[in-house]
Amino acid sequence: MILDTSSLASALEPHAGAGHWLLAFSGGLDSTVLLHLLHDYRQTHPGAPPLTAVHVNHNLQPAAADWERHCERVCAALGVPLLLRKVAVDADGRGTEAAARDARYRALADTLEAADVMFFAHHQDDQVETLLLRWLRGAGLRGLQGMPALRPLGAGLLSRPLLPWPRAALEACARRHRLQWVDDPSNTDTGFDRNYLRHEVLPLLARRWPEYRGSVVRSARQLGSAAAVLEQLLPTPPPCATLLGDPGIPVSSLLRDPADAGWLVLQEWLAGQGLPAPPRAPVGEFLRQLRSGGGSPELAWSGQRLRRFGDGVYLLPIEEAALWADAGALAPGAPLELPGADRLELVPAGTGPGIALGPGEFLAVRNRSGGERCQPQGKARSQRLKKLLQEGGVPPWWRDRLPLLYLGDELVAVADLWLCASPRTLAKGGAAAWRPLWQRNNFRFRGLS
Repeated sequence: MILDTSSLASALEPHAGAGHWLLAFSGGLDSTVLLHLLHDYRQTHPGAPPLTAVHVNHNLQPAAADWERHCERVCAALGVPLLLRKVAVDADGRGTEAAARDARYRALADTLEAADVMFFAHHQDDQVETLLLRWLRGAGLRGLQGMPALRPLGAGLLSRPLLPWPRAALEACARRHRLQWVDDPSNTDTGFDRNYLRHEVLPLLARRWPEYRGSVVRSARQLGSAAAVLEQLLPTPPPCATLLGDPGIPVSSLLRDPADAGWLVLQEWLAGQGLPAPPRAPVGEFLRQLRSGGGSPELAWSGQRLRRFGDGVYLLPIEEAALWADAGALAPGAPLELPGADRLELVPAGTGPGIALGPGEFLAVRNRSGGERCQPQGKARSQRLKKLLQEGGVPPWWRDRLPLLYLGDELVAVADLWLCASPRTLAKGGAAAWRPLWQRNNFRFRGLS
């Protein structure tokens, strides 16, 4: 079969109502072919959404600036707008290839608005390589389904219309239209797993089993069907969250029989959070500890952490904010930026509970140092803050990080969770009363509700 514009019609028509079409454009063979096919499709379909190419420069190769200029020339010749995005790649123990991919996807996701579609030029050979690499790394049912043709990306969608086509079809299309592209020399470096598979292993498979690509893709589709059936059979766990918004899953949902059912439920839940599944062995130990019922088991992987608290297992913040001895002054109209991308501000209390402040007065923001006491409004007596946090359901990983608000030497508020009884804390607020509002990583807490 010949790859041409009409070949993509069935994949593009569902996106005819998109707000904008964008293409992840590296300047290589694959994305160059897709750029020309999308451009030609729009020539014959005037109602199609506007098209923009997006080139991400990782600055990892000496020729990166030349590739960027090449992309500019190609897009200018076609009259297609080009967005240039430069990213910094921090390997951070994961390897350069994985870090570059993550940085690229983040940059591309940031360009999308609701109803936009980002096209990627992955083809059948890419899919086969991905499946075999995942298989060699011990992936489970979800991983062995391969790259989806369509999935969410940022505020929009990611679409891979070339997945049914082998690389040979793209090469033939490029020759037929005399396209020009750049070659990344790292693609021949067999020190990378994918390149080793592509250049050393797959040619051997092709000589013995010429149709291996289709067989591998069919297996992936069958695994996808099996996964869909399992998702329908396994009950969806009810959502739960800590007092401070950490998303979680009930412990009971993970203790199903047989034991592998809990593993599958956890995989699905993590996928719904946009997270990769942890390795199977530590998950098995984590589930075993949950079944034993003792302590607070914790599971850590790839920068993520899950921990039991009460009747739930919760996803902890990726980075724990640094503690501070004194964050400074908090006054109406002057919010504070706290460690960990937190934000603390005073907002009018209205008719609700609040802190009365006179002109020029402010609150000092401090960390716990030990021995603090607070008598929450409506309570008959004061309590040690340690006991209040425990009884109030504040997770252990937050207890030393709560901003404490002082008026002079008097503790008047514990974050936006409790106001402490004081002549300055008013049950019904008023014109000169203010209440704290703590925003953690863009999650706005209701507090004082």
